[in-house]
Amino acid sequence: MYSGGKIAVNEVEAVMTKRVTTLIGRNGAGKTSLLRMLSTQLLPTSGTATIEGLDIIREAAKVRKIISSIPQEASPIGILTPYEQVKMYLIGRKFTNSDASRYAIDALEKVGLGEAINSPADTLSGGMKRKMFVALAIASDAQVVFLDEPTTGLDPLSRFEVWSAIKKLRSNVLLTTHYMEEAENLSQEVFLMDLGRIIDHGTVKSLLSRFSDRVRIESGKPMSESYSVGGMHIKYAPIDESERYIKDGATVKRITLDDLFIMRGVDLES
Repeated sequence: MYSGGKIAVNEVEAVMTKRVTTLIGRNGAGKTSLLRMLSTQLLPTSGTATIEGLDIIREAAKVRKIISSIPQEASPIGILTPYEQVKMYLIGRKFTNSDASRYAIDALEKVGLGEAINSPADTLSGGMKRKMFVALAIASDAQVVFLDEPTTGLDPLSRFEVWSAIKKLRSNVLLTTHYMEEAENLSQEVFLMDLGRIIDHGTVKSLLSRFSDRVRIESGKPMSESYSVGGMHIKYAPIDESERYIKDGATVKRITLDDLFIMRGVDLES
């Protein structure tokens, strides 16, 4: 798939079958382009994919009936309340008036917007607007939900509320995120993208197994077999060696999915 003269998604071969699957990768890795293609918003230049057995190109109209897609650039209609916007979306999906009302209220309460349900959207904070779109996906009860960075701009408490709501979804969910804690908290499977390709995938546990019994050492001073990131030197060492690094002024941290990016994104120092 080409975007702006560059290949945005290339040679992606993946089968995503878990209830919550997360795409992670650096900015420009191709995550959003892939979601847009899978949700029939962007036509691939080659290749094919299926959603619940439906071809995204030949059966795009059928695909749209069983999915709900929330892009990261989504913006609300300012004069409408969260309740009105979610209900209007559901009626557009052929819900009855009474079901649309019930599902809208329930979803908005699940993401913590119960008290703002009748407030005009242009009076809401950026985080509250983001939660409204997550509520829209929840209310749709679609078979597959695409969430592109669903908690960007949310404070920690709001993020936890959205995570809780996503976990309650009956839909299969494919989401992108830059929050590694979010990926670890929600995902049954994680796919790592780089330069338009899937370069690794697995459960959080399997992806981090290469760091077994190790910790991340961060220091302002160079260390042997370490990585340099923005002036910070990072090394992976056995847990039982951490004390000597602390005595030398280094910081010791637990391993997270962030470390997959550190190991792939920078060169190892000698």
